Amino acid sequence: MLKKQEKRVRRHKRVRAKIIGSLKVPRFCVFRSNKHIYGQLIDDNKRKTLVSINDKGIKIKSVSKKIAEGEIKLSGKIAVAFEVGKLIAEKAIELKIDKVIFDRGGYKYHGRVKALADGAREGGLKF
Repeated sequence: MLKKQEKRVRRHKRVRAKIIGSLKVPRFCVFRSNKHIYGQLIDDNKRKTLVSINDKGIKIKSVSKKIAEGEIKLSGKIAVAFEVGKLIAEKAIELKIDKVIFDRGGYKYHGRVKALADGAREGGLKF
């Protein structure tokens, strides 16, 4: 019987076989632990990390997110993930990167992973 972590690694390998980041369009890689969330922009051709952000040091109680119907309030780890997405977008814009390929790391696209992606979109990244 496969463990939960082994299943995630297998899913991640399947995703990684299909997407490759470059200098103009890097791969936006997500890693999520129980306590923290990390985001990286990676150039797979040169095997270099262009930008790396984590949530250590970000202390937020809640944040408001605009959606089509109005505004919703995010709190806890989801709010922190949203802010990490905005920070990685700011650093990417400084490097003149506006388009990325999203690599969800084998995780389901909901919760903190989705909040990270939404924060990056709000910060100006396109994917």
